[in-house]
Amino acid sequence: MKQPQLITTKDGSHSLWVPALNETYHSTHGAIQESRHVFIQHGLLYWYKKNPSSSSIKVLEVGLGTGLNALLTYLEMLPASVQLAYTGLEPCPVPWEYVQRFNYAAQLAQEQDCPISYQALQAAFEQLHQGASTACCKLSMHFVLQKYQLPLAAFSALPNTFDVVYFDAFAPSKQPALWEAPLLQKVCRMMKDEGVMVTYCAQGRFKRQLKALGMDVETLPGPPGKKEMTRAQKGGHVWVRGDE
Repeated sequence: MKQPQLITTKDGSHSLWVPALNETYHSTHGAIQESRHVFIQHGLLYWYKKNPSSSSIKVLEVGLGTGLNALLTYLEMLPASVQLAYTGLEPCPVPWEYVQRFNYAAQLAQEQDCPISYQALQAAFEQLHQGASTACCKLSMHFVLQKYQLPLAAFSALPNTFDVVYFDAFAPSKQPALWEAPLLQKVCRMMKDEGVMVTYCAQGRFKRQLKALGMDVETLPGPPGKKEMTRAQKGGHVWVRGDE
């Protein structure tokens, strides 16, 4: 099987292309700008602005991948004294040889408002990839990442656990089961009421599945290179088979 190939996207940040799937981990128009737009701006910060007095946030990422979303979440919340518990699912962890080559810390450290040095950011990025693939790592006194080398189908958490879900699996055409009702229902159950799910995907069937589960679904402008994205918010009830 061919190994993933490191690529440079249009905003200068790295991603991986997977020959077996003919798929990239991020938009080729810009990995960092896509992750910021979809997951940070319309997911994390949307929830936090609606809950400014919250002292903690629990995030679930379906598809930890390169760790870019986790790094951006860590960086975004670094100035805030909020306890952030981040759960990342990744059945196929990225090999260390790629982790050492990713340029995310170098790209982010060049930004004028970056709150920490390149060295500190690179150390945090490497730390989140170190250790066992199922392990807990503490990036700061306020940020804890729990990794699981599991697919979504094999993962479980108590109902009403997560405030924000980053649904960052490969596209429905590549991993169709992840975008169907049984696993989406599982995610909904694990979300708190008023919890938020965001994804780059805007497929009509996917959005209809979410609406059938009782989610409030919004179609939002997508990141550069993509017309639309999806945000869904959980109400007080998740519909299951047999509900009337």
